Amino acid sequence: MINSDSLHLPDLTIAGFRGIDTLSIPRLGRVTLLTGKNSVGKTTVLDAVRVYAARGRYPSLYDLLWNRDEVFAGVDEDGDRVIAPDWRALFHNRDTSEDACISIGPGNPSEQLVIKQIVSGDEQLGLFGQAGEEDRLRELSAGYGGDQEMRPWIISIDAQPPFRVHRTPRGRRSRRVQQRLFEEGEPPTALSYEFLGPGLLENVNLAQLWDGVALTDDEDRAVGALQMVFGPEVERVAVVGVDASYRGRAGRKPVVKLTGRNEPVPLRSLGDGALRLFGVALALANSRDGFLLIDEAENGIHHTIQRDFWRMVLRTAHSNNVQVLATTHSSDCVRGFAQAAQEIKEVEGVLIRLSRQYEDLQAVEYPEEELAIAAAQGIEVR
Repeated sequence: MINSDSLHLPDLTIAGFRGIDTLSIPRLGRVTLLTGKNSVGKTTVLDAVRVYAARGRYPSLYDLLWNRDEVFAGVDEDGDRVIAPDWRALFHNRDTSEDACISIGPGNPSEQLVIKQIVSGDEQLGLFGQAGEEDRLRELSAGYGGDQEMRPWIISIDAQPPFRVHRTPRGRRSRRVQQRLFEEGEPPTALSYEFLGPGLLENVNLAQLWDGVALTDDEDRAVGALQMVFGPEVERVAVVGVDASYRGRAGRKPVVKLTGRNEPVPLRSLGDGALRLFGVALALANSRDGFLLIDEAENGIHHTIQRDFWRMVLRTAHSNNVQVLATTHSSDCVRGFAQAAQEIKEVEGVLIRLSRQYEDLQAVEYPEEELAIAAAQGIEVR
C-alpha cells in the first residue's frame, strides 16, 4: 500500500454544495471508484473535487454551471441582455441566504475550500461604480487556507428576476480589488485536473491532450491502451491536420498505424472503445501531480477488458502521482476494478458506495479484502 499522506485528498468532506447537504468519505485511495443509484450524488462528488482542485477559481465555476445548462437571462450594467451562469445552483437547495456556505476538502477545516456569499459594503460598491445605490450587491468569495478572493460574479441581492449582472472592474480599480483581497500574498496555487464525462472526447480535445504527451513515455502508454483491444496490430499513433474546423469538428485528428496497412486509419473509425481508452490514457498523463475525474468509467469499454483497463489506471496513477476518482453503474466495472486492485497491491484502490435516504447521504467503504469477496461472489455493491 502507498502512504495515503501523499494523496492530494486522503479523505473528503463536502457541505452545502449543489445536491449535497453534507457528506463525509473517511478514506480515499490513489484510485477511488464510486458506485450508487442514479441521482444519488456521484457526479456531484466529482464536480466538488474539480472545484476544490481549481481552488474555486471563476473558470471552474463557470464551466461547471454552463455545462449543466444552469444559466439565466439577465441584464448587465449597460442595460444589455446577457446569458450568465446561475451562481445559486452552486449552493445546496439554491440557498441565497447570508449564512449559505460551501466547504470542500479534507476533514481538517484549515485545508478546505470555502465559498460564501458576501453582501458588498460601500467600499466594494465604490470599486464597481455603484456607490449610493440602495440595493446591495452580492459577491461570491472563495477562501482557501485563510485567503479570500472576490469572484467577478455579482448580481442583485434579492436574486430575483430581472437579474442584473456586474463584472469585475478592470484597470486601476481591478488592482485595488486584488490588493484588498490578497494582502497576505498571491492566490493559492491550483492543482491540475482533467475531467472526462460519460461521452466521447471530440478530436479537438484528443489533439490537445496528445500535445501534452507527444515524444514522452506517456505516448507509449496511450498506444498500450489501444493494444488492450487490438493487440500488437496497433503500432503507432499520431495527430495530423491543421488547427481548423469543418462543421464543428476540429481539423486535427488522431490516426493509427496498423500492421499490414500502408495508410493510417482515423482513431475514430476503430470504435467507441478505442476512443475511450485512448482518452483516459491521455488524461492520466495530462493530470500528472493532480486529479483525474471520470464520470461513468465503464462507457465504451467491453467487460472482457475491464481488468486490464483498471490495471492501466492504477499503475499510471501511481507513477504519475495522479489521484483518480471515477463513477460507475456497472457490476462488470466493479468486478474488473476489484480484480486489478487485488493484483496491484502497492497501489491503493478503494470502492465507495453512496446511498441516500432523503437528505442524508452516506458513504460505505468496501475494503480491499471485502471488495475481493464481493467481486468473486457477485455481491451487489451498486
